[in-house]
Amino acid sequence: MKKEEKNNGVSLFSQSEYLIDKDPIEEIFALNLGDFIAENLISEDLARKIASNVKDKKAGLINQLKELISIYSMQNTLCVLSFDNSEKQAIFTSIAQSVKQMLEVEACHIYLEKDGKLEIVGTTSNAPEQYEIDENSTVGRAFLNRETVFADVIAVPMHCNINSLGVIVIENNLEKEINEQYIELVESIAVLFATSITLQKTIDEANKLIADEHSTVGDLQHIRAELTALIGDLCDYQQSFVQNMANAVDTKGGYKVSHSQNTANLARQICKQLGLNEKTTDLIYYAGLLQNIGKIALPESMFTTTGKLSAEELKKIQEHANVGVHLLMNINFLSEVVPYITYQKERYDGTGEPEGLKGQSIPFGSRIIAVSDAYCAMTSDRPYRKAMPVDKAVSIMKEEAGSKWDPVVVSALANIVIG
Repeated sequence: MKKEEKNNGVSLFSQSEYLIDKDPIEEIFALNLGDFIAENLISEDLARKIASNVKDKKAGLINQLKELISIYSMQNTLCVLSFDNSEKQAIFTSIAQSVKQMLEVEACHIYLEKDGKLEIVGTTSNAPEQYEIDENSTVGRAFLNRETVFADVIAVPMHCNINSLGVIVIENNLEKEINEQYIELVESIAVLFATSITLQKTIDEANKLIADEHSTVGDLQHIRAELTALIGDLCDYQQSFVQNMANAVDTKGGYKVSHSQNTANLARQICKQLGLNEKTTDLIYYAGLLQNIGKIALPESMFTTTGKLSAEELKKIQEHANVGVHLLMNINFLSEVVPYITYQKERYDGTGEPEGLKGQSIPFGSRIIAVSDAYCAMTSDRPYRKAMPVDKAVSIMKEEAGSKWDPVVVSALANIVIG
C-alpha cells in the first residue's frame, strides 16, 4: 500500500519516516530544491505557504536567540567576568597576580592569540611580549596541542571546544614543587575564561545576524547551535572551577579530608532538613564550597605549622574572608553567594564580625554555613590536633547555640548527625 493511500489522500510528495512533525511543507523546504520546485511542481498558493513558513521559522529562531542572549549576556550572573576591551589588560594582570599568589610562584603571564601570534595581555613581571604559534616554544606547543606543558615554564592552554584563545604561563624557578591541585585549578580557570570570552564573541555575532535582514535560517540555526553548546560547556566548567577552587583551598589549609566539600554537603543536608527551596539550597551549597576561598591567596606555611602564629599571620588569616569576597565579586555567576560568605563569621548574639549582625539579621545561608563549617572542622583531623568525636562536637555546639550559632540550625544539624 502506498503511503499516500495510508494518509487517505493524494499528496505531491510522500512523507519520509524521518519527517519532523509530519509536516510536508517543512519537508519541501528541507529538500532545498529552490525555484525549480516552486515554479514547476507546486502551485502558487503552496509556494506562498512555503515562503510564509520560512519567515515564521526565521522569526522563531530570532526569538530563541534573543532569549538565550538575554539569559547569558555579560550583564547576567551565568557569565564569568564583565569587562570591555578597555579593561582587558587590568583584568588579566589581576588574574595573573592572583595565580601567582595562589601557587606561590615567581611569576605568571597571560597571552592571547592575535593575528597569528600570542601577545601578552597580563603579567606580574617582565616577560616576552609575544610568541610564535609553533612547536619551537613551550607556550606555542601548549596552544597548539591544548595540553598543559611542563618544561622551562608551565604553560596552561586557554581553550574551549570551539577554539584556542591563549596560554597562561607560570614561572616556577623556586625549589618547591607545585601541588597538582593548584595546576588543576589554573587549568579550570583557563578553560572557564576561554569559554566565557568565546561565548561573548558568539553573542556579538548572533546580534549581528539578528539585525541583518538578509541572514538566512541556516545562519541562525548554526549560531544557535554554537551558543547552545557554549552555554552547556560554560555551566560544566563553572562547576569544575568551583570544585577545583575548593580542593585547592583545602590543600592549602592543610585539611586531610575535603573540608570544603564536607561543609557544602552538610549545608545541603541542613537546607533539606529545614525545607529550603532548591535555588537557595544550591547557593548555600556553593557558599559552603567556597567559604574559605580567601585562604587560597595566603602562604601555605601559615596552615601547616604546629606552632603559634605571629600577630601578622593571625591577622591575615582572620581577614581571609574579605579577600575571598573580593574574588567572588569579580566572578559574576557566583555573586549571589557573596552575602553568605561575607557574614559567616557573625555570631547569633551580635558580637561577631564584620558588621556585628544579630539573630535573624544574619543571612540564613551564613548561619547554615557557620554551623556546617564548625562541625566539619571539629570532627576532622588537623596538623595540630585529632578529630573530635561527633557527640562531643554536637554537645559543644548545643551549649553555644543562641550565642554563637542559630539554635534552629544547630537543632537541624543534631537531627542529621545523631538522629
